[in-house]
Amino acid sequence: MAKSTEQLFAERKWHIFAALGSGIFLASFDGGVVRVVLPALVTEFDIDFALVQWVVLSFSLTQTAIMLGVGRLGDMVGKKPIFLGGTIAFAVSSVLAGLAPNIELLLFFRVLQAIGGAFATALSMGLVTETFPASERGKALGLFSATVSVGGIAGPILGGILLEYLSWRWIFFVGPPVGCISFILAWRYLPGIHPAGRQEFDWLGFQTFFTGLLSLMLFLTFGERIGFKSPAMLSLLALSLLMLALFIRTELKVNQPLLDMSLFLNALFSLNLSMRLISFIVTGGITLLLPFYLSNLLKLDPTVVGLLLTTTMVFFGLASPIAGTLSDRFGYRLIATAGLVILAFGCYTVSTLTAETSIFGYVLRVLPLGLGLGIFQSPNNSAVMGSVPRERLGVVSGVNVICRTLGNTSGVAALGALWASRVYAYAGQTLTGDVTQAAAAAQTAALRDVAFGAMALVVVALGMSVWGILRGPAVRQFRIRVQQ
Repeated sequence: MAKSTEQLFAERKWHIFAALGSGIFLASFDGGVVRVVLPALVTEFDIDFALVQWVVLSFSLTQTAIMLGVGRLGDMVGKKPIFLGGTIAFAVSSVLAGLAPNIELLLFFRVLQAIGGAFATALSMGLVTETFPASERGKALGLFSATVSVGGIAGPILGGILLEYLSWRWIFFVGPPVGCISFILAWRYLPGIHPAGRQEFDWLGFQTFFTGLLSLMLFLTFGERIGFKSPAMLSLLALSLLMLALFIRTELKVNQPLLDMSLFLNALFSLNLSMRLISFIVTGGITLLLPFYLSNLLKLDPTVVGLLLTTTMVFFGLASPIAGTLSDRFGYRLIATAGLVILAFGCYTVSTLTAETSIFGYVLRVLPLGLGLGIFQSPNNSAVMGSVPRERLGVVSGVNVICRTLGNTSGVAALGALWASRVYAYAGQTLTGDVTQAAAAAQTAALRDVAFGAMALVVVALGMSVWGILRGPAVRQFRIRVQQ
């Protein structure tokens, strides 16, 4: 007697998790390790910083822009073939990137890597949600988030070792063996589910979304350097708004949309997605400024700076699985709210950093950022993924990834610009060079303002979370009992 899909998932859940976890570890590892070798690439190819940064940007922009389309394909043709194809493509393009003889081919292979990575990771959260029962969803997603943090920590460390003893090319040769393990496990244990009925891909929706989101990401990425009010940046913003408006109009009209807009009528889905976006805006912006604080103000060696920057990721990784398990037992609302409270406190403690802060004092002050984000993210992911039907898990998994990337990019642009403007305001006419060369007092005062601004955003998210609790089933039942 053939076993049902639910039985197969139940029996193979940890094998499937290992396949998905190794894939997401590889993606997170790649994001951390590539940044380490950028200076070496400048020397190797005799290029400037403006060009070498596209080794990172070409990957992140491509992956973010196609993520929603990949999620929809997974819902249409099944998640297993999409995951397997993406894993192969990422492994092959990684080898090609490591063999690239010039910067132009390296950038081309990075785009191919991004496409493969999107196919391999866009559906991961949806597959985890599909694999584990609701009673274990929080724990599974928490462990999944911890795997991301392990990859983010291992990337810079191993990248430095490879760069010192071998060459930059070897960072691209680490991924294929891990990708092979992920492919074999997924091929062997992941059930192949073929969606019923004939479905069509919404090409117009994909084109308008791709153009709109890519334009918005370019605006946020280059606006601070070129000037947000420059004609080129304003044109990008106008194009983004026009394309995204056309995308929404298209999705409301077509029979089989790329993104079912009715999902946003679900208050639980929209509320938790909004809080997720805010959390990444805050952490993305603050973590941008911490390397400058450690290098320019505390005058620490690059090795020490690198180790200290892993503090938030370490505590994020420790907190995520614990918070996920607790959310399975006590519900996601209270755990997620507690995470936001700690995240807000972390913003406050960052505001107290000075040029005289010790290394131990720094760790104590940034520790709540990692803890708060880790405690918030696992139950939040569980709430988002658990609020949609199975046939929409692929798209929503892609939306979750887009939310993270867009939040990080927006945080870097908005909070980075705020910091620079406040440094200029505090330094006044005494500043003749770049903002990073301003007096310590001006830089720490600006960092304090950014931290308070970030805390205000977290308070907004906290208000959303409290509103969700007050409208939750437990509170409604209590009110009914009181009225009776």
